[in-house]
Amino acid sequence: MPDQKRIRVLVVDDHAVVREGITTFLKVHRDLEMVGEASSGQEAIRLCGQTHPDVVLMDLIMPEMDGPTTIRLINQSFPLIQVIALTSFGQEDLVRSALQAGAVSYLLKTISASELAEAIRAAFAGNPTLAPEAARALIHAAMQPPPPGNDLTGREREVLGLIVKGYGNIEIGERLGVSPATIKTHLNNIFSKLHVTNRTEAATLAIQHHIIEFE
Repeated sequence: MPDQKRIRVLVVDDHAVVREGITTFLKVHRDLEMVGEASSGQEAIRLCGQTHPDVVLMDLIMPEMDGPTTIRLINQSFPLIQVIALTSFGQEDLVRSALQAGAVSYLLKTISASELAEAIRAAFAGNPTLAPEAARALIHAAMQPPPPGNDLTGREREVLGLIVKGYGNIEIGERLGVSPATIKTHLNNIFSKLHVTNRTEAATLAIQHHIIEFE
């Protein structure tokens, strides 16, 4: 229909052949309008401001500025633009980082032209599309136990950090301005949450799992 809004699409990939291929097979869809190609995250952000796409197809593995970082910056500056992560990789950490950055969909480059066109239309309407590999990665992540220390309070992390540095209860209390009895209560809570029985085990676990930030 001539008065139907065409969906404006920007392709972002550091490989020219990939950009040309995506652009070529999407041009056959009359409701999609290719408004530009970017070879880097910086260029993608610039073109978003110039071409005002509705949907961005974003590669995730790029030099200098990676896909998740670019997605986050696009969402911050252009909140109405929908971003589809389009990559060759379905690893759990990539899926999670792309979706947390604000990607509405996560697809693999093995997707067919018609499936990609449908995903663009869905993204334009605000509806997500996940590759099966991405869905499996999210399910696997949801089934994993939370990392040790995720439920520690801010004060408990402070106490744990001082334990790692070798301070005793009285010294920790003096540094934090509380009584040794309060520190003992914090220690009991820390041991319980980390499922350890003493200071050495707590310090070892904190170091192994990067529970606290070292100065």
